[in-house]
Amino acid sequence: MFFTYLRRELRRRRKASLVVASGLALGIALVIIVSSVSSGMSTAQDKVLQSLYGLGTDMTVTKAAAAPGAVGTERPRFEFDAQDDEDETQSTDRVMVQGFQTLASSTVDKVGEQSGVADAVGGLSLTVMKVDGQFTRGQFEQDGSAGQGGGPGGGQGGGQPQGEVRGGGASFDVNSFTVYGTDVTQQGLGPLTSSKITKGRTFKASETDAKVAVVDSAYAAEKELAVGKTVTVSGTTYEIVGVSTADSGDAAADVYIPLKQAQTVADSKDKVTTVYVQAADSQQIDTVKAAIQKNISGTTVTTSADLADTVSGSLSTASGLASSVGRWLSVAVLVAAFLVAGLLTSSAVSRRVREFGTLKALGWKSGRVTRQVVGEALVNGLMGGVLGIAVGLAGAYAVTAISPTLTAQLGSTGAGGGMGGGGPMGGGPGRQTAAKTLDIALTAPVSLGTILVAVGLAVAGGLIAGAFGGWRASRLRPADALRRVA
Repeated sequence: MFFTYLRRELRRRRKASLVVASGLALGIALVIIVSSVSSGMSTAQDKVLQSLYGLGTDMTVTKAAAAPGAVGTERPRFEFDAQDDEDETQSTDRVMVQGFQTLASSTVDKVGEQSGVADAVGGLSLTVMKVDGQFTRGQFEQDGSAGQGGGPGGGQGGGQPQGEVRGGGASFDVNSFTVYGTDVTQQGLGPLTSSKITKGRTFKASETDAKVAVVDSAYAAEKELAVGKTVTVSGTTYEIVGVSTADSGDAAADVYIPLKQAQTVADSKDKVTTVYVQAADSQQIDTVKAAIQKNISGTTVTTSADLADTVSGSLSTASGLASSVGRWLSVAVLVAAFLVAGLLTSSAVSRRVREFGTLKALGWKSGRVTRQVVGEALVNGLMGGVLGIAVGLAGAYAVTAISPTLTAQLGSTGAGGGMGGGGPMGGGPGRQTAAKTLDIALTAPVSLGTILVAVGLAVAGGLIAGAFGGWRASRLRPADALRRVA
């Protein structure tokens, strides 16, 4: 009897049911779309941080910033020999530690001994600047009137030759690339883990001091490098054993070599620029950070949260809008949809006074009438949920299909290092890092949890609407129906 009457009443009031279901569907669809877009932005931010960080890295330790003008922060100088042969090519290069400041390799062990640290590995980030070119000697061109007399300098033949040097100059090409010295015995942490080996192989644990290298695919394409060829770093030749491709954005470095080799070419024996740290418990990152800062002086500890604060651009703006305006908007629409559904259901009950009064006169209890109204509202809510989920999934799919590109600009971290400070992205403690922009394609993944939330909202919407109408229906009396008949 319950379901028969329910089906008949829903069919008889199709327009009213569609209005209630559509209102709930709009709110539920908006919740799904906003939640999926927010999830996509969170994934995009993780990709941005991983391109700097290295997978599994929770924080980095770098040397504390030096005072402006401190020793060791001078600009690089290039010197060329004077040569008689003007066609002789001049070439010189400089290997510079990024950030101009380093930590002792023993710092890695000290960090690893701190409570809450699961693993720690050191790396050395370098910038190599190579200058190639040649000088061209200028030619002296004599003025045609020189030495004709009558002018200053005396009579015939008594004057100095007059003219000027024309032509000549210098033409030099500056080639700058980044090198990262990686600890080949611990390759689970550090910037190289944010790239995948697409050709050749990665380092072997036994190649701690071998002259081998892994190059980034973009740099390899630019310089026409491949597995089996060689790359030269400050006069030292390294055999390319692998080519890597960054998971997202730009690679952490152009060339990766074993840490000991990087220390040798940079004349930085037993030195590192960055210690990458993995915490034993992701919930205790702040505690681990405080312990390292307290127990190891002269260092700066930067977590992923600290680095995320430096990310700006459209990704950061859109993420802020989705987490604030978008969420509040979806909540407001959902609340409005619930209220409208409740009011429409209550209004429908008021138009059915004669019907419910007659049913009570025939022996229906108030509870049975209330259950009937709640059942109708619940079905409307479930219909709205199905429609809302369909619209929400379509909206999320459309966002993923379009894949709008958002930019994430990693602004300067200033004198303090930061995650990018001593890392291979450039800059580092003691100087301001250059801004870096990454393009990230936005997706809108819909999780099972989001679908379950949508179903819950549909049920809640139906129950709230049913509560409005049921309360109104329970207060009706048979006498109300008799007055309407009269």
